[in-house]
Amino acid sequence: MASRQSVLVLCTGNSCRSQMAEAFLRRYHGDRFDVHSAGTLPKDEVHPLAVRAMDEVGVDISEHRPKDVADFLGKLPLAHLLIVCDRANDSCPRVWPGSISRTYMPFDDPADATGDDEAVMAVFRRVRDEIDAAMNRWSPPKE
Repeated sequence: MASRQSVLVLCTGNSCRSQMAEAFLRRYHGDRFDVHSAGTLPKDEVHPLAVRAMDEVGVDISEHRPKDVADFLGKLPLAHLLIVCDRANDSCPRVWPGSISRTYMPFDDPADATGDDEAVMAVFRRVRDEIDAAMNRWSPPKE
């Protein structure tokens, strides 16, 4: 059996969007791809509301931890890079050695949401659902 291609989901903090995308990619495509996520400036922990939003749809990311993109650069034979935020797109490597594709698919940062608890949680749910749909239909570009 051929080895699975690696996919890296990249964001700035690796605490919300990229963690959600990693989990959904594993759910929908984990049989075909080895999925990871990282941040250009990783936070100390996964955002608690991201954990809660994912738990609401039966996906446990409570044990996930933010990782630095430097932990993967030059160490992971990456086939596909998915960038899920504007800031990471501006600061991530334009070329990743050995990668086949670089896809930019930005989502709003739910960590920037303001308002009362329910209003903020509504943003986390909306972004989660957008990421869910995008990762479900994601297909790597043809080589």
